[in-house]
Amino acid sequence: MNDRDAAMQQQLIELENKLAFQEDTVNSLNNELHQHQMRIEKLQQQVMLLADKLRQLPEDQGILSPEQEPPPPHY
Repeated sequence: MNDRDAAMQQQLIELENKLAFQEDTVNSLNNELHQHQMRIEKLQQQVMLLADKLRQLPEDQGILSPEQEPPPPHY
């Protein structure tokens, strides 16, 4: 094997290493994205449940509708 072949072999090894690292990174990011998506879906379900509970509260609970809320003090 001459110097040129050795250099090509070294470049090939480096490219394979980079590809393996990138594949690992993509897999890690994919797993993280999946976990975040699961958390988002869980939070969306919780928000929907809270919204349903708020709608079911009797009117005399002291919770005003957005139209009845007084403006914030900075207005």
